[in-house]
Amino acid sequence: MDALIRLRYRYLPDHLVGELLSKRWADNAVPFVALMVVVALFGVLTPGMLTATGLRDLSSQVAEFGLVAIAMSVVMIAGGIDLALGATFALCVLAALTGMNVYHLQVWQSALLCLGTGALCGAVNGVLIGYLRLRAFLTTLVTMVLLRSLYDMVLPIFATRIVVSTPESALWEQLGSGGLLGIAWAVWLAALVALAWHIALSRSRPGWRIAAVGGARRAAYNAGIPVRSVVAMSYVHAGMLCGAAAFLYGARMGSVSSDTGVGMEIAVLTAVVLGGTTLGGGRGSVAKALLGSVVVLVLTNGLLQLGVVGTTASMILGLILLAGVFLDVRWVKNRQRLINSTYVSPAYFDIAPCPDTEEGAAGAYAPNSRLCQTRLIGEGRIEAPEDVALDREDHLYCGTRQGDIVRFLAPDYTRHEVFAHIGGTPLGMNFDRGGNLVVCVGGMGLYMVTPQREVVKLTDETPRSRFSIIDDSRLRLADDLDIAPDGRIFFSEATVRYNAHNWSTDMLESRGNGRLLCYDPRSKTTETVLRHLVFPNGVCCLPDGESLLFAETWACRVRRFWFDGPRKGLVRTVIANLPGYPDNINRASDGHYWLCLVGMRSPALDLAQVMPGFRRRMTRRVAPAHWLSPNLNAGCLIKITAEGEVLESAWDNQAVNHPSLTSCKEHKGYLYLGSLFNNRIGQWKIEGADPGWTGPGSYWGARA
Repeated sequence: MDALIRLRYRYLPDHLVGELLSKRWADNAVPFVALMVVVALFGVLTPGMLTATGLRDLSSQVAEFGLVAIAMSVVMIAGGIDLALGATFALCVLAALTGMNVYHLQVWQSALLCLGTGALCGAVNGVLIGYLRLRAFLTTLVTMVLLRSLYDMVLPIFATRIVVSTPESALWEQLGSGGLLGIAWAVWLAALVALAWHIALSRSRPGWRIAAVGGARRAAYNAGIPVRSVVAMSYVHAGMLCGAAAFLYGARMGSVSSDTGVGMEIAVLTAVVLGGTTLGGGRGSVAKALLGSVVVLVLTNGLLQLGVVGTTASMILGLILLAGVFLDVRWVKNRQRLINSTYVSPAYFDIAPCPDTEEGAAGAYAPNSRLCQTRLIGEGRIEAPEDVALDREDHLYCGTRQGDIVRFLAPDYTRHEVFAHIGGTPLGMNFDRGGNLVVCVGGMGLYMVTPQREVVKLTDETPRSRFSIIDDSRLRLADDLDIAPDGRIFFSEATVRYNAHNWSTDMLESRGNGRLLCYDPRSKTTETVLRHLVFPNGVCCLPDGESLLFAETWACRVRRFWFDGPRKGLVRTVIANLPGYPDNINRASDGHYWLCLVGMRSPALDLAQVMPGFRRRMTRRVAPAHWLSPNLNAGCLIKITAEGEVLESAWDNQAVNHPSLTSCKEHKGYLYLGSLFNNRIGQWKIEGADPGWTGPGSYWGARA
């Protein structure tokens, strides 16, 4: 049975489903399937639709209709709606044809007149909704009636002159009927406009502001975004896009009628909703608008060719809109719940047996109270000093929960100062040859603080994995680091699936979500050297310059990796059954290594490791505060050799000062202890240690 469970969770990983659903392009899956079904259906029922002529006509319609759909998307992403787009479209067509046919303007002059008409109509809505804060639905419903009435009054004045007059412009004629490579000019122009808006919405500050305002208007306001002007300008831009579509339509059709633009707002709204743009704002794209446009146009053209009358076709379109709205509301409400139920996917992990650490146990792991008498530094003045470091002047450094690097001044460490502010969650740190403090910052990447206190970003990304569904190029949880003799920085990323605030979820998965990376300051490049590690944590380069030790926290083991030399690429487990969950590893003055245990193992958690179904049900039915977790009430550190022999251990078995340890650095006969869960640093006197040994001296030699 265990073998079957192991195979099932190895080759049928449920987390892939959650990763797919969490992708932004997953919203396009439903409209894409709908498009395939509609094209296949009407391709059989109306074969002429898929001919060269049919596709050319369809592309011209998509060019015009798609721009109006993009206009609606821009407004909806900003959290609004524009029911006046159909009337705006009609007025813009009338303006373009009046300029060309009646007043015989140049093409560029008619284009400006058309765009200006659209911008003016949009500005009316923008002022009323953005600045006067009227309801978007009711406001645009009223302006739709007003603009349509204006169109009906102006049309009879120019209709006859538009019909009987023909503009003498080769450019206008080419725009209406010419093309390049068998594709109409209108399609090329619409594609350029759509591309520009795709870049604007997804790659520019104004686009990000539109999405921010639509997603959380109050938060956007608190962040300093000019909400009213963003909303107003979204309507102006929508009007101009509508004008661009109307200009292309006027060039193609060459005439205008009383029903121009009638019902367009419903068709466009249907296309946008079917494409995946949410009615609640904050989510949408140009691609979604165009995808929905193709679905609606294929559907309406197919119904027309089948002889379905206009009222029936409108009813069908209305029913589709109703279904789209229902799906949108349900999807927005349940999407995150669905992702949560599939994203967390525990693996089958058969952990090695736990050594005996009960009271009275013999051996190197025997509990003791050696750490109960440590001196406390900075108690109550710092939070979450996950790692510590000491420089050549004996000053003591640590990170804090507030994103600061705090320095305690030698020799007594009673005075302290904020050495630098980085942000994020400062974790592992070490000094390089030049005296720069290199820091892993959870949520940000790898950073460096110079002796002049300048904060420098070294790297926050690495080449993306070829077959990864999620984007693992960005560093989520850079954890610990060490520096090789040639200056290369080896550092761990504990997990590529979770952030610093929910790292404990990775424990329940116990899947190989972590990796070991290398940053080369000479080439300023980052590469992944080991993948599929179980929450890799502490990293310590060995003096041989060819290998390093690293800890895998949830696997309760320490491994050795050769990054250079004749055994380059080899990985070997040196300790497979630690009694707790290993964190940072650092050098000791006697040539061995100190290893901290962030928490101790428990029989219940060990048993749960081979019960992935149980752990998955726990994540669904139990609040995170009540999930199984390591025992964080017995601080422990051990000394090991590079070959994995455990020499001794030191405990705070009464949880007096250090109930949990995440780091320790030896310096001049003392061990300095840090913890992500403490508000202090411990100073512990090491019996028999070299009083002159320092970490910088061990790595880089005596100062010249």
